[in-house]
Amino acid sequence: MDQRSKAPGPAPDAAPQRAELLGLAAKAMNAAWSSFDRARPRESVLDEDLLGRLAGALPEDGGDPADAIEDAARVLDASISPARPLNLAYVGSTGLATATVGDALAATYDVNLAAHSAAAAILEAQTSRWTAEFIGHPRACGGFTSGGQISNLSAILAARERAMPGSRVSGVSAQAGALYCSGEAHQSIIRAAEVAGLGSESVRRLPIDSERRLVPEALERALEQDLAAGVNPVAVIATAGTTLTGAVDPIADLVAICERRSVWLHVDGAYGLPAAATPSAAPLFAGIDRVDSATLDAHKWLGVPKSCSVLLVQDEEVLQAAFGHREKYLLHREDAPNPVDHTLEYSRPMRSLKLWLVFRVHGAAALRVWIQRGIDNARLFTSLIDADPAFQMLHRPMLSTVCFRHTPPGVADLDAHNLRLARAIQADGRVYLAPATIDDRACLRGCFVNFRTTPEDVRLAVAVARELGELLA
Repeated sequence: MDQRSKAPGPAPDAAPQRAELLGLAAKAMNAAWSSFDRARPRESVLDEDLLGRLAGALPEDGGDPADAIEDAARVLDASISPARPLNLAYVGSTGLATATVGDALAATYDVNLAAHSAAAAILEAQTSRWTAEFIGHPRACGGFTSGGQISNLSAILAARERAMPGSRVSGVSAQAGALYCSGEAHQSIIRAAEVAGLGSESVRRLPIDSERRLVPEALERALEQDLAAGVNPVAVIATAGTTLTGAVDPIADLVAICERRSVWLHVDGAYGLPAAATPSAAPLFAGIDRVDSATLDAHKWLGVPKSCSVLLVQDEEVLQAAFGHREKYLLHREDAPNPVDHTLEYSRPMRSLKLWLVFRVHGAAALRVWIQRGIDNARLFTSLIDADPAFQMLHRPMLSTVCFRHTPPGVADLDAHNLRLARAIQADGRVYLAPATIDDRACLRGCFVNFRTTPEDVRLAVAVARELGELLA
């Protein structure tokens, strides 16, 4: 008999298990945090018994919460967690305990920051101001989104409305528009162009220099050609920390070009922009105080769990022009805009609380130390690779991303060898690195953004790559 055809029974009571659930969750979270403090011999493996339960049918009746949470913890423990000190494959979040508690509190109250939300909106505005101050951007308005994709799209939609007033209503078919970025800008820029109605062909992927930064002269030429052809420059996107190598485009030079031509300059700093707060890397970000908009993902280098991206914009009126609206079901209080009038998303959880807690509990100084530690780890890794004749650096890091490859004598196909080595390292489990390609050469790529990673971990990562590379060779 189909269970859906049965008459409903008495309403279940969800309250009695709250204290038990909280205790079980706290125990599981504390065990996870403890396991993150040091590298493990290998990633744990999902056992057959648990795999069988994950293939089970929909439960009709409730079960033991202790069993359920234990299984949930085992699944997560056997997953690839970026919080571990030697998970270097991608620019991942690092699960700072303070921020995780903020996430849990925000989920408990489930405030929606689309409409008037009283104190929550004030806290979000304060966190946006603190973030802008931390990196040196004079934001007038800001908001929190799910990630770099939505933050970049939001900035591009605002830039489109300024370059093509009324395009949110009439569309962009009446005139051609263009976006400009380096050849190594993130794929989210292409997707944003498609969603914004500009089309992926509107994106001018411009040449990069020997440090893999956008060439300002190439931008000048592209702008001149488009203006002569009647194409409207919508925005220039500078990358502050490319995903592949961590390169930072010359922001100050791009600012000068964009100011002369009144073109919107957006900085995609999802990964690298927090490094602007450190004395050693700050010169790379000169000009950040003059850009129209910028984004950074706090769930990358600021320790908070996903998702927590911050969009900073100088001109609040442009955001209002791009997103503001009035609906009968979402009235304005005394003609003041609702938070949703400055953003793309309607269902907006309180993502800011976890970053606010990090600033309050740890302070900006601690964050600077942790970010600098990542930069120092990348420099140490580079020095170890340079000192080992079996390895070759393919790009010297500007921030904390390293791209290198194993080059043992007698191996004819180094690309195939390094791809095999990447798979072997991941299977080994002591270190987690990812394969990549630079200028059509296969390599290994690691990114140091985890505050837990120590110099000893760095040395171990090189030793594991050497050991497994020699076995394969």
